[in-house]
Amino acid sequence: MKRPLAKATLLIKKELGAGFDMVKIVVASGKGGVGKSMLAASLAILFSKDKKVVACDCDVDAPNMGLWLGVESHDKSEKISTSKKAEIDQTKCTHCGKCREICRFSAIELKESEFEVNPFLCEGCGACEIVCPVDAIELKEVKNGELRFKQTQYGFTLVSGQLYPGEAGSGKIVEELRKRAESLDHDYIIMDAAAGIGCPVIASVRGTDFAVLITEPTPSGFSDLKRILEIVNHFNVPYGIVINKWDIYKQTSDEIERWAGNKFLGKISYDKKVIDSIVNLQPVLFSESKTVDEIKDIFQRLMKH
Repeated sequence: MKRPLAKATLLIKKELGAGFDMVKIVVASGKGGVGKSMLAASLAILFSKDKKVVACDCDVDAPNMGLWLGVESHDKSEKISTSKKAEIDQTKCTHCGKCREICRFSAIELKESEFEVNPFLCEGCGACEIVCPVDAIELKEVKNGELRFKQTQYGFTLVSGQLYPGEAGSGKIVEELRKRAESLDHDYIIMDAAAGIGCPVIASVRGTDFAVLITEPTPSGFSDLKRILEIVNHFNVPYGIVINKWDIYKQTSDEIERWAGNKFLGKISYDKKVIDSIVNLQPVLFSESKTVDEIKDIFQRLMKH
């Protein structure tokens, strides 16, 4: 791993002055349900006490960072298009069937002697447009999602997105989401990545300054941590590791902590008061949970990086 390059980037930013000292931190896991949104929301609140922060929910399939910030609505939303779908002009179509033969997604169907595009299967690859001998097919933009903005009560903006049902292009929506977040005045952008290692996660991790990788002490949690680490290392992003609900299985927790070595940022206990927080749309940091001090300790270690 080329750590010196990443460190040099941060040093250059600091040398250029406050206006360029803008740090992007992503919270990722590789697995769902391990506490990404809870930790990302908590870090955004802690950083906002003396820094300009933008919170960015990069899980556009199931955005829920706002729930951990007590957000019940949005100030504004904006429909966007990051995807295209094929459309057949029936007045030009000669029913040769070449488009149907080339489509690997089986998105072109023959209905009552006419070829039609199933919008739920079309990926907008454009192969049908290329092979059509009479130029009867055209790729047209579709509104496949939206961006949402909310000024939180903690003094920073939450930027989130939503991929519409049946649409594709979640990774591209994350890219657009990040552009909007980066256009806002900030010192830190705290990003909550989606679960897994797919396109939206890659779009979240790429180009960040630090990754907080959170896991749980289970075989699947540990395995998925290693998978997300492959992506983080591919993009040469420095990282630290957090174990959530560490006390539900201490043996595996100890194994992960030893494996993490000097990358270990800390661990968070299992506490039912955390569940009470999300039910009541209250940030964990303002609860009586024993996890509050643990999260603050992780924040202090993160600041040292």
